[in-house]
Amino acid sequence: MISNSISRRSLLAAAAAAPFTSFAAGKPPIGLELYSVRNELMMDPPGTVRRVAKMGYEVVEFYSPYYQWTKEQATEMRKLLDDLGIRCLSTHNGPISFSEAGIGKAIELNQIIGAKYIVMASAGRVQGLDGWKKQAEILTQGAAKMKAAGLLAGYHNHAEEFKVLEGKRPMEIIAANTPKDFALQLDVGTCVEMGSDPVAWIESNPGRIASMHVKDWSSQDGYKVLLGEGSVPWKKVFAAAEKVGGLQYYLIEQEGSAFPPFETAEKCLANYRKIASS
Repeated sequence: MISNSISRRSLLAAAAAAPFTSFAAGKPPIGLELYSVRNELMMDPPGTVRRVAKMGYEVVEFYSPYYQWTKEQATEMRKLLDDLGIRCLSTHNGPISFSEAGIGKAIELNQIIGAKYIVMASAGRVQGLDGWKKQAEILTQGAAKMKAAGLLAGYHNHAEEFKVLEGKRPMEIIAANTPKDFALQLDVGTCVEMGSDPVAWIESNPGRIASMHVKDWSSQDGYKVLLGEGSVPWKKVFAAAEKVGGLQYYLIEQEGSAFPPFETAEKCLANYRKIASS
């Protein structure tokens, strides 16, 4: 089975490079960033993915521990995803996946599991605007290698990237110094927390918001608030993402709530459906 999956690499790369079409007509598919159920995923990866699929999620995003998988483990996970009828369209990565030493493994694992985007989750500590320009160079170099392998690259913001630094926000530096097909994965909650307007950000970067982390925020409960119960103007955000941003799929992310993780994921999915259908 492993050799079969690897022999299909060229087909997987071609599929990743092809234009994405939604599972259901009219709306981008809804997924779960599996950091939302991180403890459960660590204890039982297959069982966690099965339960998430059973809730009705169409997509999952694996975060950085996936990088420790062997090719055999990646092949087994791909088979499970195929059997469940869901997809992993992107992975959340540490800087190692964009490094000279680590990019080859990241490309191989993502090809096997059928991902389209390799997203850097965080750049770590970066000093000044020159540091962010250097980071953009690293991202651009990695993106070129990934594109040659049939994959695309992206960057995920946290609050730090929306803090004004020397008159500029670091995300503006990343956007201005990476290729047009480089995805700017928008973490909506952290954008709002920093006082930035997510709709304005989307509209200023047309076609580059391939995915977003659908995470809410409130001044009282921070990121513990459930989706739809915080300060984010979701109707406007979704409209901008789909009409202008080039949104291909959504990823609900929850850093915790008053409910257990699986119940939280179910409640957020139900709230998303209410917002999206209203």
